[in-house]
This record gives sequence, structure tokens and C-alpha cells, in this order.
Amino acid sequence: MKNKIIKNTILTVTALLCYGSCEKMVEVDFPINQLTTSQVFESTSTAEGALSALYAEMQSFSVIAGGSTGTGGLLGSYADDLDGYDIYSNNASMDLFNNIQNPSNTTVKLVWGNAYRQIYMANAIVEGLEKSSGIGEKDKNRIKGEAIFIRSLIYYYLTEIFGDVPYATSTDYFINQSLSKTPSIEVLQHLSQDLSAVSPLLDMDYRNTERIYINRKTVDLLSSLLYLRLKQWNLAEGLLGGIITSPLYGFPLDLSKTFKKDGKHILWQLKPMYANTATPEASLYNFSSGVPRYYAASENLLAAFSTADQRKAAWLSPVVSGQKTYYKINKYKTITANTDEYSIVFRLQEAYLLMAEALAQQNRVQEAVNYLNAIRHLAGLADISGSISKEDLLEEILAESRREFFSERGIRFLHLKRSGKLDLLHQSKPNWKNYHSLWPIPLSELALNPSLNPQNNGY
Repeated sequence: MKNKIIKNTILTVTALLCYGSCEKMVEVDFPINQLTTSQVFESTSTAEGALSALYAEMQSFSVIAGGSTGTGGLLGSYADDLDGYDIYSNNASMDLFNNIQNPSNTTVKLVWGNAYRQIYMANAIVEGLEKSSGIGEKDKNRIKGEAIFIRSLIYYYLTEIFGDVPYATSTDYFINQSLSKTPSIEVLQHLSQDLSAVSPLLDMDYRNTERIYINRKTVDLLSSLLYLRLKQWNLAEGLLGGIITSPLYGFPLDLSKTFKKDGKHILWQLKPMYANTATPEASLYNFSSGVPRYYAASENLLAAFSTADQRKAAWLSPVVSGQKTYYKINKYKTITANTDEYSIVFRLQEAYLLMAEALAQQNRVQEAVNYLNAIRHLAGLADISGSISKEDLLEEILAESRREFFSERGIRFLHLKRSGKLDLLHQSKPNWKNYHSLWPIPLSELALNPSLNPQNNGY
């Protein structure tokens, strides 16, 4: 992990409120004109500012960000949903699309570095709150719970992408500079325990009607993903049932409203950084002529839709250029004067498909089919028969998840990995090798911290 972190004795409001302009966390001297850590966390308003900065990082630079550094595009192209066209990226993103990345890949380094910067920010918030005497217990618990949730979400992606990773819960430089890797299964277990501990700290109701901050059900959805990854199907079922039956949530009646910010199906979404600007997803995938700037739908993805599936027409738009037709991802449509779209992170449809998976894995096929068919109904598709085998049902859930969530959060990659089916990518990705289930640890990180060795297999 990077030694370039802020000294553990200093945490400034400016550092936490940089909203992504501070791309590197560096070792600094005591800032005489700024607040110290203890001052930041003696006021609810300044502690809220630190948490808001962490949310801003999620929108701009995190693994769940909708732009070019997020997993929607990076893992979407890595795992066969998107074709890459980013010829201006010094080949870093294109190497990931072509599955020929190496330990010096700058995008791989950026994903790792951004993640650990945000983990540091979350840890600093938790530590500051634990030492605070000026913030009420309810506010302290809520802010802590939200920070630990965000940290857990980042770690979940880190271990899915890189495997064994350092699990840091401190801002202590002397500890962090030489941390060795924690086995991925242990990281997942830590995260599950962390989320179980913070869930009671959060309310069921949202603290903002636009759902731009998490609530307890958001924690439950991430916990469910971890339980499925750990093969604890019954624990996932229990949490998912609570989400699905909650009066907070309901499906949109109109498929075209799926990515509008006021939907009752939204568990958590991220507000654009500036008023009236497009979501990062709308900007990333938009093009109207010529070759796509970043990504377009792959032929493999297009072939996954039947003619009856209304999502293809609603969420994919053909763009003709010369003799070739590209399909742009058109889930987010508002490019200018945006007032009706935010970046959706979690939505109810995912809870339904995860529930179908959890039940199928427990051999409760008929129950699972009901949840799968609920998603198919939204797309205008006929029911899957309840007489289907468990194995075929799991294949259908995987296929339905792809059609529903392409370009979102790298869900295709995560689902293939959870199902042990990443080898399917051999069929559509010519350069795919089995060791590509993990990315390499950045070479620069190995140089800074030899305890991160050995490098991931194949690199």
C-alpha cells in the first residue's frame, strides 16, 4: 500500500473536502491555518463535511463511479459486455478491454490508489468520531456507520478485483506502510462482521428524500452480496426478503423510468457534483456519430437479448457510422440541463435477482423462479417455467442479471466470479486466461511495500 498518506496525527477539513481535486494523499507538515483532527470531529457540521467529501469521492473517483475510472466501464469491457474504443488512454483501459494488462498498467494503479485513499478517508472519520466528545451519540453512530459501509464496499471490490489485499482499519502510517496481504476470504468475513455491527446504527428511513445517502437497507444489500460470495445463502435470503417486502421500495411501472432519480426502486444513488450536469454514465457512453469515444455494446451482449426484450430498445441505441452500426449504452439519457437523473448504485431489481440466486442455491427452485419472473415481466418477457432444473435456473439468473445490469458497477464480472463461471469468457474474449480472474498488484505498490509480494499469479 502507498506510503504517500497523510500523517496519522493530522486530518484537515481541506483534505477531506477536496472533492477529488486532491488526487494524491501526501505526507504533509502541520498546517497552521487549518483545523486539526480533534477540531474536525468536535462539530457535527464539520464531521458531516468530512463524510460528504467521502460521498463525493464515490461519485468522482471510486470503483462505483460512473465515469472512466469506475467498474461499470472497466469491468464491463473486461468481462465481455462492452467493446473499448478509448485510443487516448495510453492503452491502459484498452489493455484491460483486450485482457493484456500488466503490473505497470496505469488504470490498474489508479483503481488501487483511489480505493486506498478513500479507505484512508473512511478510517480517519471513524477514528475521529471515536475520540470525539462534541458530537451526539446518534449523529456519531450514523456518520460512523455510513463511513464503514463505504469502506466495506470499496474493500469488497478490491478483493474481487485483486484477490488478497491489505486490510487497513487504521490511519497509522507506521502500520500501513508495511501491511501484508490478508486472504480474500478473510477480508470478506471481516466486511460481513463490520456491516453486521453498523447496520443497527443506521435508520430505515432515508435522511434525504433523494436517497443520496445510505440507509439500513442499503447495508443489507451489500451484506447480501457478501453472504452470497461466502455461500451463506440463508443469511442472504433473510436480508433480501426484508428489502423486497419493505414499503420503502417498489418497481417502476414504466421501463423508461428505471434511471430517473425519483424512482421508488432506488436504494441508493449518487448526485452529480454540479447542478444541471449529466451523470458520469451519460457522458461516458454518449456518442452521436463516428467511432465511440469510450465504449459501445459488444456483439456478445447484443446477442443476449431476444426480440421481445424491451430493454434492448429502451437502453441501447443504434448509431450508424459508415457501414457499421454501433450500439451506445443509453440507460442515462440526459446530457445537458440534467435535473432528473442521478447515478444509481443499488436498485430493487438487484435484490430480486439475488433472492432468486439465494433460493436456487438452496434447491427452492419454484420460489426462485417467482423472483426471476418478476424481473422478466418488467422487460415484457414470458415466464420461466417452474419445472426448470436448478442448474438451468442458475444459468437463467446469470443471463437475466447481464441483460438487466450491463454497464452497471461491473455486476457481470462479479456474478461470473461468484458463480465460478469466469471461464465462459474464453468464448468471447480471445486473450482471456484463467489468471485474469484477478488484476495484477501495481508494480509501484510492490516497490513501496515488498510485503505485498508475491505478485498475483500470471503477472
